[in-house]
Formats: sequence, C-alpha cells, structure tokens
Amino acid sequence: MKISEIFNLGLTQAYLDFVDIDLDTDLLVFIDPTALRSLESQWGHKCASQVQQFFQTVLDYIHTGNHVEAKALLSNLNERNEFHIGYSSGKSRGAGFGSISADLVWDALCKSQAAKTGLLRDIEDTCLSIEGIGSDMISDAICNIIRPMLIEYTQDMCDYYGIPTTSNVNSGPIWNIQTKLWEERPERLPIVEGKLFLLIPKNIVRRKIAYDYQEYYHHYILPELQREHIRSGSSLVHYLKKNGAPRVFKKDLLEKYGNTKQSAIKQTLGREHIWEQYKNDKEEKPQLPISNDSFLELQNQPAIDWDSLILELRNIPKGRNDADAYEKVIEKILSALFYPNLTYPTKQAKLHEGRKRVDIQYTNEAKNGFFHWLMHYPCSYIFMECKNYTNEISNPEIDQLSGRFSPNRGKVGFLLIRDCENQQLLDQRCKDTAQDGRGFIVSLTDQDLLELISTYRSASPYNEGSDRHQYPLLRRKFNNLIN
Repeated sequence: MKISEIFNLGLTQAYLDFVDIDLDTDLLVFIDPTALRSLESQWGHKCASQVQQFFQTVLDYIHTGNHVEAKALLSNLNERNEFHIGYSSGKSRGAGFGSISADLVWDALCKSQAAKTGLLRDIEDTCLSIEGIGSDMISDAICNIIRPMLIEYTQDMCDYYGIPTTSNVNSGPIWNIQTKLWEERPERLPIVEGKLFLLIPKNIVRRKIAYDYQEYYHHYILPELQREHIRSGSSLVHYLKKNGAPRVFKKDLLEKYGNTKQSAIKQTLGREHIWEQYKNDKEEKPQLPISNDSFLELQNQPAIDWDSLILELRNIPKGRNDADAYEKVIEKILSALFYPNLTYPTKQAKLHEGRKRVDIQYTNEAKNGFFHWLMHYPCSYIFMECKNYTNEISNPEIDQLSGRFSPNRGKVGFLLIRDCENQQLLDQRCKDTAQDGRGFIVSLTDQDLLELISTYRSASPYNEGSDRHQYPLLRRKFNNLIN
C-alpha cells in the first residue's frame, strides 16, 4: 500500500510533495545528483555538499593509501531500503554499492585511470567509468549519503500531512561530515508494521540519472574521433560517391577502440575537454523534474480531477467558520498547479519567533516559467495567505502579509480570497505596497483560480509540462504591480 493509503491522507500523488511510495515494492525513479545540485534551497545545498564531500573523502583516502577507511565508507552504501525507489522484483529489497561488495567498488576505483588522473570528481562519474555501476546504484548511494537531510524532510512532511511518528527510532547509518564517520542516533520517524520508511521530495527524482555512458561515448567521444580521423586522412575515412565528402563510420571506430567504459575513459585521456563539456552540458541543462502527468503514468493513477476540485472549492461557504476547509482545498489546488516550481510546503509557518504566522509557505525551486522569472526579485520562499472572507479586503490584510516579507525569506506573496467587490481598489493597494518597497502581493479570487486551472489544462503536457509553468495570469498581475 502507498503511504497516502496507509495513513488515509485523502490525497493522491499530485497533491503530495513527496514520492507516494508503496511499501511493498519500489517505484522506478531515481535520485539524480545533478538534480540535487540544481536546487536553490538551503536543504538542497546541504544535500549537494554532503554528497560531494563524501565522495571526495573516499577518493582522498584511496589517493593517500588509506584503503581501510575508504572501504569502511563504501560499505555503508548498502542494500538497506527505507526509500522504496529504483529497481526491484516483487518485495522491495534495495540495491546499492554494498550489494556488489565495497571491496569490488574500492578495487575498481583504485585501478580506475579516471580516478588516478583526477578525471573522476563526482559520484555520478563512476557510472561513466566503472562497469556495473548505473542509475540504481548511484541513486541508492545518494539516498544513504543524504540520509540526515531525508530524515529532516520526512519529519517536516509527517508534521505537514499529519503522519504519525515514533520517537527514539534508530536512524540507520548517517555519514557525519565533520568526523567523516558513519554514525547512528535516535530520531523521530514514521514506522509501519515495525519498519522504518523515509520520504523523498518528488522534485529530486527522475526516470534515470542524467549521466549515461552510451550517450557520453557515442555522442561526445566518437564524434571527436571521427573529426580526428578525417583531419589525419586515416584508413577509416570513406568518401561519399555523391559529393566526395569524407566520412568515418562509428561502427568502424567501435571495432578499433572497443565499446566498454574502459574504452571510453582510455579515449578521454588526452581529450579531457570532452569530459568537461559533457559535465558542463549536464549542469547547464539538468533534466526537468517528473511532471504530475508522468508520475500518474508511473503509478498507474487517474488524471487530476480538476472538476472535483473546482466543485469542492465552490461548495465551501464563505466565512471564518470554514476557513480551515478553504485553506485545505486551496493547498491542494496550488500544490497541483505550481509543482514542481513551488515545493516543500509548510503550514502556518512561524516567523519572528512565532509572533507572526503565514498560512502556507513554499520554497521556490522553479527552473523555467513565471516563478523562475520571478527570481529577479527576492522570492526564495513564496507566501500564501488564505482569507475565506465575505467582507472587503483592506489595508490590514495587506499589511499582515507584507509584514512577513524579508530580503532573505522573500518579498512575494499571494493573497487568496473568495471574491472582491472592488478589485480595482485592491489592486491599487497591492501596487502601493510594491511601490513603497514593502513587497509584492498578488491577489487571487476563486475566479482567478478557475482561470489558472483552465490555462493549465489547455497547455501542452509534453516536455514535463514546461508550457504549463508560464501562468500568464500571474505574469499580468505581477506586471501591474511593477509598471
């Protein structure tokens, strides 16, 4: 059963920030190291740093002959599986570096020309240079390395969605970045039938990791070899009958140089600029997060029922008595509409030591579209204030939201209201707030939400839904604040 079903959350994957794992098997997705490095949040930076420093420590130990320490670090990248992602057959069982023996990985790293020459820098480089290492092993290793961050995330999501936790649960092996040792500690974590599970943000998983040996060898190394052979006029050059143009066939190069990872690394040495180009391309154009539609396909779930959401919104009476119900449906709508741009939601977030609160706070992790463009302004976090009012929104409500802004947290917020008798006056109040330097507040009525949903539904779902991230209504409203 899925987490949402076990704990009766009443929410499906599209409305959840975490991967809705099935505890009886594994979902065929993987944590991509380049996805971690592309995150803008402090949480993401901690993850990326943890992975980088772990792997560099392993390489340093190998280079300095501290092989016992290196193998000890690798041995804990094992088949423990609280994560439930990757490959499995039936019951979830996990697979990691430990499953093929830390000794074998250590031996491969010791013998690797890529490691000896300094070519090998990031953990995902191993899937280009070491036989037997692929997406599943890289992903499983990362899950174990960033375990402390996943524990933090799991605790926050359990608090957010109301999933019960148990105190003093053994954390499992945690790599301490200061001591450079694996340690264990008691943590507050969720348990089902005596077994621990950890939650993973759905915006950091991909169908496969970005690095691919076949892609690197066939689309980066071989084209360079083709150019070299043509320049030298080698015996592998053929001349086309039609126009006499020189050509070198890749199959001939593969026969000459081989088609293994060792072959790729051998041809990389002396051509390190190709390796750097490949890595730069992956950093500059990281894979997009899996869209809601793609998740639904992976998990064999029906499409988002927007009509039911709209009906649920319309059926909520206006007024303070139904404020909680209104906030819940708003959170569902916004989480589905704005994923993967806005992530890691927290409710009633406390600011200024609890003296001020905001209904919903999201982290801005947009990679394209409106929320990415919005990064021209302070918007690390996006604040949502829900007002299930029937009376007119006035300056106190505006001031309440703008009072939560700061340069570090962000200065962009949305004021969610049912309707507005004088929209022009409200827009002017929001514009005055922006022009006074007190932040940018966009008001959204029920009718505005219907327009956002309609635009989302009509936009192309392809390319992981990139067209859906434009939100033209939000762009128009924001432009009105700054012009």
